[in-house]
Amino acid sequence: MDEAVLYIPLFTTVVAAVFAVTVFRRWRTRPGSLHLAWWSIGLVLYGVGTLTEGLTALFDWHEPIFRAWYISGALLGGAPLAQGTVYLLLPRRTGHILTVPLVTFIVIASIFVLLTPLEAVEPGDNHLNAEIIEWTWVRAFSPIVNTYAVIFLIGGAIYSAVKFRHTAPRRAKGTAAIAAGAILPGIGGVFTRAGYTEVLYVCELIGLSLVFLGYWLTVTPSRAEGERQAPKGALVGH
Repeated sequence: MDEAVLYIPLFTTVVAAVFAVTVFRRWRTRPGSLHLAWWSIGLVLYGVGTLTEGLTALFDWHEPIFRAWYISGALLGGAPLAQGTVYLLLPRRTGHILTVPLVTFIVIASIFVLLTPLEAVEPGDNHLNAEIIEWTWVRAFSPIVNTYAVIFLIGGAIYSAVKFRHTAPRRAKGTAAIAAGAILPGIGGVFTRAGYTEVLYVCELIGLSLVFLGYWLTVTPSRAEGERQAPKGALVGH
């Protein structure tokens, strides 16, 4: 692997940290906006996931980092962001109802990730691979929670892009960028399973950058759009 590629996850972590602070500050001015709170949490966890990738790439494989990577990435890479979208697009009561099984599911899955034995890793290995999990059934948790993320995070962004393509085109472009950015890490994951980890690193960075760009477009409407009140359900919006 090209040495320069090893530093990409660390740069992605910095972008995630800046993004998380930006969203958190916006939430502090709108404490009732639970979607912003969830997005702040999601961005922090996204950064934790890329940080573990960077540390592994630079300092080789370590068990605690691997387990942190799997929990923050495979289980929590998109779920909190998706839950934020739930709170934005659906009634708050629905968000509360969905939060209970989601959090319960992730807590149980995380416990099993912490308990499962791991296969031995060769010294000097700087790759993260879920196949070393000996309780193979533990890996079945990830597709379930990621399906939830696809439905609400990507689906919610596409829904907003289509809904506001005429009434708020800038926001529509922003939500389209968010959808594209959310899809890219999944594509990178496919390449990782084929042995091309560096593709995942690039996809994560570009994906997060697109989401950041989309967020900026939605919260800084054009002058014409700014004269109108932000429409309800315009991801990322108000």
